[in-house]
Amino acid sequence: MTQATIIVNPSSGKEEALDYLSSVEELLQSQGYEVTVKETQQEGDATGYSIAACEAGADMIVSIGGDGTLHETINGLSGQAHQPKLGIIPLGTVNDFARALQIPLIPEEAIRTLASSRVQLVDAGRLNSRLFINVVAAGKLAESLTSVSSDDKSRFGALAYFKEGIKELAGNASHPLTIQHDGKTWVGETPLFLAALTNSVGGFEKLAPEAAVDDGLIHCYIIKNLHFFNTLTVSLSVLLGNLKNHKDVDYFTAREVTVSSPDTVRTNVDGEEGPALPIKLSVLPRHIRVVVPDSL
Repeated sequence: MTQATIIVNPSSGKEEALDYLSSVEELLQSQGYEVTVKETQQEGDATGYSIAACEAGADMIVSIGGDGTLHETINGLSGQAHQPKLGIIPLGTVNDFARALQIPLIPEEAIRTLASSRVQLVDAGRLNSRLFINVVAAGKLAESLTSVSSDDKSRFGALAYFKEGIKELAGNASHPLTIQHDGKTWVGETPLFLAALTNSVGGFEKLAPEAAVDDGLIHCYIIKNLHFFNTLTVSLSVLLGNLKNHKDVDYFTAREVTVSSPDTVRTNVDGEEGPALPIKLSVLPRHIRVVVPDSL
């Protein structure tokens, strides 16, 4: 009998994740899987459960939760001799990775996707010694987004990020950064540096419209000047998928990027607090097998 491990974050989906658990189990069992369920209780649990599933020879791992749970789960797949395919039930605040793969955001529809016969190979990013799946951000704005509480995420959804971000935008706080890529160097002050693997960032599905999940590239944006009076024009550029052409934005693609600063600058990685600078980013092309809808 084939094996499947479900990794579920009980606090995801406004704490409704466990309500969908039995439906996921039933569908997997109908597909011939013997199912093991693991509930996360603290940071790092999903990675540990993912490693154990790989070592046990599981055929599929299903992540029930948000991008943070998915981030941990994928880090458990890294470097494993046996790597199961990955199913995703997106129950987070933003669910960027699922958006990029056109996995339904309605839980019941996402559950039905687990029966799909289509598996897509997608890129993973490496940040120092860990993996990321969607986006790395650095700067004052990224630091403010990290401070969003779980309660606010549950109550306000994506608006919780907007509320915190506006506080920093109004102050126009910046850090000096040095960004190196492909033999080039950028030095300057910026409130935000973004490195994206997919087209969806922060729930904006057109922020990086050129980015594909399997193009082997990091799509990078340096916001050079985000004072209060041009915030609206940046927002319009994001909504229209034209951020890279904004006069206050430098855009480039790369396979390796290093970012450093003389200041203490923390990062936000896949929506969660990341390490302080300096960081080195690279791409692992077509590294993860994800179950996606048959209709794509």
